[in-house]
Amino acid sequence: MASCCSKISPIIPIFVFFLLASSPIRVARSSSETNNPHAKNQTFRPEQELQKLKISPDGDIIDCVLLRHQPGFDHPQLKGKKPLAPPERPNGHNTKATMAAEDFQMWRMSGETCPEGTIPIRRTTEQDMLRANSVTSFGKKPAQVVRRDTTSNDHEHAIGYLSGDEYYGAKASINVWAPNVTNQYEFSLSQIWVISGSFGDDLNTIEAGWQALQVSPELYGDYYPRFFTYWTSDAYQATGCYNLLCSGFVQTNNRIAIGAAISPTSSYGVGQFDISLLIWKDPKHGNWWLEFESGIIVGYWPSFLFTHLSDHASMVQFGGEVVNSSPGGSHTATEMGSGHFAGEGFGKASYFRNLQVVDWDNNLIPLPDLKVLADNPDCYNIQGGINVVWGNYFYYGGPGKNVKCP
Repeated sequence: MASCCSKISPIIPIFVFFLLASSPIRVARSSSETNNPHAKNQTFRPEQELQKLKISPDGDIIDCVLLRHQPGFDHPQLKGKKPLAPPERPNGHNTKATMAAEDFQMWRMSGETCPEGTIPIRRTTEQDMLRANSVTSFGKKPAQVVRRDTTSNDHEHAIGYLSGDEYYGAKASINVWAPNVTNQYEFSLSQIWVISGSFGDDLNTIEAGWQALQVSPELYGDYYPRFFTYWTSDAYQATGCYNLLCSGFVQTNNRIAIGAAISPTSSYGVGQFDISLLIWKDPKHGNWWLEFESGIIVGYWPSFLFTHLSDHASMVQFGGEVVNSSPGGSHTATEMGSGHFAGEGFGKASYFRNLQVVDWDNNLIPLPDLKVLADNPDCYNIQGGINVVWGNYFYYGGPGKNVKCP
């Protein structure tokens, strides 16, 4: 995602036509259509025209897809199987869900949902495909160096992290903004990383944020922050993808569309909005689950997708990442978080709060020793702290290009 070739593959238009016209996915009717007694529980045959749930205010088309026909079940080890039931939550976690917590995406603004037994999937369009480097790279991050003790090529970070122990999950509330992104070859995101393996070809990661949160015009064609997921088991080389763009992650929730735009977002000096995410490993079956807010299960990454993460994580990270393509030979003006430095504090700088990890006995615990690091603090910085209300927290972000960051 961080870079794009100058030449589009000539086979893309053919692939797109096949994807849109011949998809084997069956799509259920929207909630507004199910008032017709003859329409209930119907699905559409592959050769029939796909029926959209609605066009979201941000232009997305959301389809209701039968659970068993989602991309995750294309994986050889999942064919013919059913989605799993949610496992036991970590001890110390509040599981009381509220309906209002689910209404954080634009496509839900008019009260639309998908029927039980289906999940909402943001439709991949021809324009989405044409923004990618190639068919094979669509929905993937480019291979990259992801070390946090040195600057990572054109990827710049401001993060809090823990390492040196065994971790079985992580939780945080992430402040949501709509940062300015300078061009289509860059992105700005805020997320949780759950990591294991070396920082070589065997790196395993599970990631979630804006989208838990990512702003990426190359992947989505706009600058709305979107709830997203990602995974890889070989350092972003051949495995893994964003959201549901390949087999792997299994979604179980019919009210949250992974990859759809988030609303509302925070405003400088006024209202602040954040979302809470929990990633944890099921002690019984070993799969990694994702929960939004309290009690809203999104889905899971099967343990067989990974090598090192099939056991536990060796590092957890929280924070922001920006791609700096150095347009015109200068540092990018793409913003991280709110676009303001950590020292400006609440209402102005972006934050992570209530940071926790899951221990070996499935307990949510405060962070024992949070370290903070900014690759390029003149462009994006970070300041950590702890108090009674927010527990472990930090402010982070910045404007990118400025007098000290030319």
